[in-house]
Amino acid sequence: MASTRDWFETVEEARRRAKRRLPRSVYLALLAGSEQGVTMADNTAAFTDLRFAPPRIADLPAARDQAVTVLGQDLSLPVIASPTGVQAVHPTGEAGVARGTADAGTAMGLSSFASKPVEEVAAVNPRLFFQIYWSGGRDVIAARVERARQAGAKALILTLDWSFANGRDWGSPRIPERMDPRTLLRLAPEGITRPGYVLDWLRQGGLPGLTVPNMAAPGEPAPTFFGAYGEWLGTPPPTWADIAWLRGQWDGPFLIKGIMRTDDARRAVDAGATAISVSNHGGNNLDGTPAAIRALPAVAGAVGGQVEVLLDGGIRRGGDVVKALAAGARAVMIGRPYLWGLAAAGPAGVRNVFDVLRGGIDATLLALGRSSVRELTPDDVIIPHDFTHGLGK
Repeated sequence: MASTRDWFETVEEARRRAKRRLPRSVYLALLAGSEQGVTMADNTAAFTDLRFAPPRIADLPAARDQAVTVLGQDLSLPVIASPTGVQAVHPTGEAGVARGTADAGTAMGLSSFASKPVEEVAAVNPRLFFQIYWSGGRDVIAARVERARQAGAKALILTLDWSFANGRDWGSPRIPERMDPRTLLRLAPEGITRPGYVLDWLRQGGLPGLTVPNMAAPGEPAPTFFGAYGEWLGTPPPTWADIAWLRGQWDGPFLIKGIMRTDDARRAVDAGATAISVSNHGGNNLDGTPAAIRALPAVAGAVGGQVEVLLDGGIRRGGDVVKALAAGARAVMIGRPYLWGLAAAGPAGVRNVFDVLRGGIDATLLALGRSSVRELTPDDVIIPHDFTHGLGK
């Protein structure tokens, strides 16, 4: 748990502290979003369109249970850390997220574009789900899958919700290829205004390396982020046959992330997925598409009895989690919130974010008269008739 001085009571406060602590370019990279940011904004705004059923006032449950099983792992609450790449917001990076999520009693997804090797992160939190992109040839992909297996990953996540959209109306940060002297000189003004951030890194032995060790071939040095990104950009998108082949390389739980359509959800089931994540990559895919929560009811209705359905996008409070579960999700994944927590207070800040969500879930269950997250139904939320924007028809 964060100290009394560092503790924050909302995810929004974690964001404010992260913004004050991080250099501007780092914060903007964390904010991300594509083009005008319509989808990114709708991911959070859509939750305000949902309303809860009126609260009950008597015969309320004295205790509320949040435990769930997701991708074969028993979790203390229905919230998982979504995989996010190159976590240069804090020197501990993904290992810090692993510590915070382990302390919170939940699992984390580890990006193949992470700044820490899978072996190191899995040693801190064994409830680890390794994420890959369709990048490189089948032999290269199979080698990454085998490395994750050997490291003890409990599930495989295939991320498909990315169309390489670029250009942000508020400007994209200039992410350097490497921290060489010329780059340090260019970034010096930002570092001067955020000395705490720089000192944290220097105490750990140096500034971010911006390499992605989990994309390295056996025996090869870790490529830079942009080197690995170039490989991904140059790889033809996968076919459903490719996805089925990848499923055959992994004998454990297999999640396909990026489902926004009922027909894609059904094809994912046919390809062998054991779970799907309704997601638009945090608003970093095609801008102008609806929020992930708007697609959830139709997707869950189409395949919820066959696979686990998760929601990834826009969660900022415990009530949002409850809304997603009532609309058909088994659990949710969060990205920016735990990175804000990491930036604000390191691993304890990550734990703090999950505790904030846990408290909000508990209070909402109490008001709704539910003793468990597993009791939630669509009757617990009021969904406007136009909420889904026609998705699923």
